[in-house]
Amino acid sequence: MADEQLTVREVMATLKVGRTKVYELIRTGALPSLTIGRSRRIPADGLRAYLAARLEYGEAA
Repeated sequence: MADEQLTVREVMATLKVGRTKVYELIRTGALPSLTIGRSRRIPADGLRAYLAARLEYGEAA
């Protein structure tokens, strides 16, 4: 599997938002994620797609 998986903390640092906001994005489907045991992971490609879509429409994170 070539796709890198990011932790919630890594996504928080990338987007410069809090934990609650990251989980809100996951809950609403804006960010894809998967659960491994009790750990949540976000595919790096999913984060890139989210950012590209936001940039395309000129929206803030």
